[in-house]
Amino acid sequence: MAFIHDNFMLGTESARALYHGSAEKLPIIDYHCHLVPQMIAEDHRFADITELWLGGDHYKWRAMRGNGVPEEYITGKGSSSWEKFQKWAETVPYTMRNPLYHWTHLELARVFGIDKILSPATAREIFEECNAKLATPEFSGQQLIRKFNVETVCTTDDPADDLRFHKQIADKPFGTKVIPAWRPDKAMAVENPAAYKAYIEKLGEAAGMEIKSYADLCEALQKRHDFFASMGCKLSDHGLETFYAADYTGAEIDRIFKKVMGGTAPDADELDKFRSAFLHDQAVMDAEAGWAQQFHVGAIRNNNSRMFDSLGPDTGYDAIHDLPTAAAGHKFLDGLAKEGKLAKTILYCLNPKDNEVMTTMAYTFNDGTFPGKMQFGSGWWFLDQEDGMRKQLNALSVLGLLSRFVGMLTDSRSFISYPRHEYFRRILCDVIGRDIEDGKLPASEMDRIGRMVADISYYNAKNYFNF
Repeated sequence: MAFIHDNFMLGTESARALYHGSAEKLPIIDYHCHLVPQMIAEDHRFADITELWLGGDHYKWRAMRGNGVPEEYITGKGSSSWEKFQKWAETVPYTMRNPLYHWTHLELARVFGIDKILSPATAREIFEECNAKLATPEFSGQQLIRKFNVETVCTTDDPADDLRFHKQIADKPFGTKVIPAWRPDKAMAVENPAAYKAYIEKLGEAAGMEIKSYADLCEALQKRHDFFASMGCKLSDHGLETFYAADYTGAEIDRIFKKVMGGTAPDADELDKFRSAFLHDQAVMDAEAGWAQQFHVGAIRNNNSRMFDSLGPDTGYDAIHDLPTAAAGHKFLDGLAKEGKLAKTILYCLNPKDNEVMTTMAYTFNDGTFPGKMQFGSGWWFLDQEDGMRKQLNALSVLGLLSRFVGMLTDSRSFISYPRHEYFRRILCDVIGRDIEDGKLPASEMDRIGRMVADISYYNAKNYFNF
């Protein structure tokens, strides 16, 4: 039997019935990803499996480095596509029990119809078969998305982006709705005055105004926010080390903004105040627009300074942070709730110590206005794997309403990460199916449980975001 088979990860008859009967054939709503809109708009054709699989995939890069592969075969320009693929094939047998082992073989099976195990012995055969298929029109960027019945994709976009590629996609649709999502992190990044000033000038050009004060910044962002809404945007996303909720005055924030624009870095207290004001004001914009907001909390980035200087960000040198989140997070959400400006909100943690913290934080602010308004989001980044998913599902189950969960997303730069939705659905069904087999859920309610699985897999996200 092939490694990836019909009942892969489904350990009980109940799990199999739930997956095949309620989850398997549903469309995908990928409400947070990092696909490049230009590549979608231009229906990118991949040169080979190395570009598709290893180009920009810091998960694989970390594993290859850990396996002793020299950087020249990872991000280097002197090695060939085959040499890089060969080094990945040499690494794969050492990834057993890492999610990369499952993802690799799911993608081979689901994208390319290959059920062989990738290893040095099969590398050349798999390399050539994948490349032959990628040379056909059926394996272009848009067709890869359609292959997995993806109904909606939300990319991650900066406020200064002109969204011309989203317009190009909308003008020439291919069967999947592609929507921008608002990611204003650079507009908050006052810790580096030179980079910040350059960004603010770019943002001002996009908004058609000169930004001289914090009030101007808010006005420019509101203009861009309105433009994103006109392009179909319905949600924002923020990448944070932790939450920020310091007390501040408007005069203080304007002074800090002007200090940074003058070339002087803020001190720690000023940085906390500015981030607190910025997050609050962005959240108010979201609430007034009727958007949902997402907060990804807990990454510590660019930790290997030597490699950062060589390769730049997002190359595999980020990690899990361990800052406290509860006090500031509750204060931040409470301030919005008191003003009646708390939008639909999804909280994600990168440190598993915060699973229960985030769940209880979210459920402290449900107000009865919408089912599942406040969400504890899916396992993210380093927690986007079997153990992380099971822990997230269990924390949400015991401290909230699993039935209202908006489910999985890819959070990926890859056009072939959609089997992760299948992976999540299989794990979800395995968790619930085991409860049925153990008598923790009534087998007599199988129809109801099946509807719950379908909701988590697809319908909850569709209703929550109103796509």
